[in-house]
Amino acid sequence: MRAPTSVSLQETPPQHVCPLAGIWPSDGKTPMSVFEPDRTYVKVLLADDAAVIRSAVSRLLEAEPAIKLVGVAENFSQTLQMAASLRPDVVLLDLHMPDNDAFHPGFVKAELELSGARVLGMSLSSGEDDEEVRALAESLGVSTLLNKSDFGRVLIPAILQS
Repeated sequence: MRAPTSVSLQETPPQHVCPLAGIWPSDGKTPMSVFEPDRTYVKVLLADDAAVIRSAVSRLLEAEPAIKLVGVAENFSQTLQMAASLRPDVVLLDLHMPDNDAFHPGFVKAELELSGARVLGMSLSSGEDDEEVRALAESLGVSTLLNKSDFGRVLIPAILQS
């Protein structure tokens, strides 16, 4: 019978545990284990009618170890169904999605509130200079309004903000 192989601690590089980001090697590079079953992640549902936006935002989200993209919706109908079934922590909601069902903003707000998700609104305007966009965001229950042109620097921090 062979003796069990032992591993010297000197052979294993030191690691740092980040609560939301998994286990990072001490060299600061990519996490060694991104999706461990017992880890806590921010679950995100992405809702946008534009395929190019869905693709670009999906890539940004999937590159962040502390975020797990749990669903992608193309309209309000899909968004409400997925929010109810997937129970995301955050819904990234395009404010200007067309939908054949023409949901009233108050209904969308109530349904998203039932899911327990924090709603981040996405628009081509931040709402700072656009009263109509700000009013629409409010009526949909948006807690934070994000300008799509600023996503590279504001999207991930907005999602991870508690």
